[in-house]
Amino acid sequence: MNTTTLLLKSGLSTFIALLFMVSCKQAKSDKTAESDIQPMAEKRIKLVRNDQERKVDVFIDGNLFTSYIYPTNIKKPVLYPLITPKGTKITRKYPLEPSVGERVDHPHHVGVWFNYGDVNGLDFWNNSDSIKVEKRGSYGTILHKEILGMEDGNEEASLKVAMDWVSNEGKVLLKENTTFIFRGDHDEYSIDRITNLSAPNEKVIFKDNKEGVLGIRVTRELEHPSNKPDIFTDSNGIPTGVPVLNNEGVNGNYINSENIEGDDCWGKRSNWVNLRSNIGDEKISLAILDHTSNAGYPTYWHTRGYGLFAANPLGQEVFSDGKETLNLSLDKGEDVTFKHRIVVASKNLGKAELDSEFANFSKQ
Repeated sequence: MNTTTLLLKSGLSTFIALLFMVSCKQAKSDKTAESDIQPMAEKRIKLVRNDQERKVDVFIDGNLFTSYIYPTNIKKPVLYPLITPKGTKITRKYPLEPSVGERVDHPHHVGVWFNYGDVNGLDFWNNSDSIKVEKRGSYGTILHKEILGMEDGNEEASLKVAMDWVSNEGKVLLKENTTFIFRGDHDEYSIDRITNLSAPNEKVIFKDNKEGVLGIRVTRELEHPSNKPDIFTDSNGIPTGVPVLNNEGVNGNYINSENIEGDDCWGKRSNWVNLRSNIGDEKISLAILDHTSNAGYPTYWHTRGYGLFAANPLGQEVFSDGKETLNLSLDKGEDVTFKHRIVVASKNLGKAELDSEFANFSKQ
């Protein structure tokens, strides 16, 4: 074989080798590009923002847990509804949705909310569209301002929002920045509500008042059984007087960290209160936990058998029969933070579990 033939063969081999290397490189590059455009796996706890419907939905393992909503027909943003891990709604539908067999009292009791009955003389707690126009100057409104941040996660997800507490004339008394932290597994969900209130323009006084601060209005099955006549929605959703109540399936019972139960939980201080019931075969626990850093700790509880479940650390005079008073005040530029945890479980939560939960929460 002559020299020319050898050179040709050598050159051809080199060319083939180079071509093979380029092809491999291109294939690797193509695979990398494909992997770059593959959708990332969704987190277990996911927030879905919907500005048009004025809400942020919270999903755990694909199931709706709750929504942060700020519609124009209520006077504060709320979490609504609350849904158990097994898919049962445990908040009252009225006045947001048509309902059957629900009380139609207190239209300001909507979902899960945070406000107060006397802030510089204005009532934020009782405000609703049912207030007569000529009386609205005595009431305050909490306005959603913006979503500051959202983060999905496998262990927890967080939502940060800003609100303004305003007078009927639009004067801002308080700036609110709240972080919601959502967690959950197969039979227990939770919400941490961490709320910072600041006084940007003037001194603000939270005058001692029984209406406050963190409240939940529950569905009929979580109420205490009652024989008191009242007004309920009928089969057509129309408010109708009911002289004798049907207590079938109504089996709620409050119990606090001192093992005090039922209506006796009202007006007692306690680290936590648990409202237990069952709907069908599902055992349900709805608990609110106080935090040791909160003003007025341990909080007084405004727990009513008709379905109002509230923690009020600031309204002490009524609950103590006049023995105590707390008029919390913020000078201009000062702020205060409140921390609460809400636990929603498709099981019975016992004292040991909630004591442990409270201790862990209060370390945060």
